[in-house]
Formats: sequence, structure tokens, C-alpha cells
Amino acid sequence: MEKEIFSKVRQTLAGALGVDEGDITPEASLKRDLGAESIDFIDIIFRLEKAFDIKIPSGDLFPSHLMNDDRFVKEGVVTSEGLAELRAKLPYLEIEDFAQDPQVSKLADCFTVKMILRYLNDRLGKTSCPDQCCQ
Repeated sequence: MEKEIFSKVRQTLAGALGVDEGDITPEASLKRDLGAESIDFIDIIFRLEKAFDIKIPSGDLFPSHLMNDDRFVKEGVVTSEGLAELRAKLPYLEIEDFAQDPQVSKLADCFTVKMILRYLNDRLGKTSCPDQCCQ
């Protein structure tokens, strides 16, 4: 089943971003490697909802609402409180490297295919490691 999830995610991202499915690896950053822009994140959510027959609440996958909160961002930098909020609200997001230099402009680089797989495995109730679906 996990390979089916990865296959659907690959198809979804290829359609949303106009990239070859072969370019979509678990480690690929949606923005840096696959060329996603902010408007593409909305399309990706819509397509994932359709492909997996689920509802993805606003801010559940991509945390734009957190970045508009003065408690979490000061002068373009995510605060320690903001990092804690990201960890709490988005446990599938790998932000340890980002936390070393938490510039808001660099946060989108953390949005990876693997992040989406982890999110979907959680939402779909899968218990195995999502990294296994990508091998």
C-alpha cells in the first residue's frame, strides 16, 4: 500500500508542477528541486485531497498561517516559539537543519516529498515507516 501512496503522490506532483515523475524523489524539495511556487501549494493540496479522498484542513500541510503571527516570526526569522509551534503542529516536517538558520524565506525548502508521504501515512492510518514506500 505504501508504494501505491508514493505512486499517487508522484502522479499528483507531476501534474501540479509539470515535472517528470522520475524527478520526484522522497528527498526532493517541492520549491528548490521541483520548482513549486506558493500558488502551487494550493493546487497540490487540492489534488492530494482528490487523489486520496481526504480533506486537508487549511494550514495542516503547509503552515503559511503560522508565519503571519508576530509571536512566531520577528524580522523575517522564525522565533524559538515559532519553531516549537512548527514541531507541534507539523510533526512530519523535518526542520532541524532549518532551525540552525530559521529564515522564513528558507522554510519552503523543508517542504519535501517525504514530508507529504509522512503526512499522508499519518492521515491514512498507516503504521509502517513512510520511508519504506519510497524504496
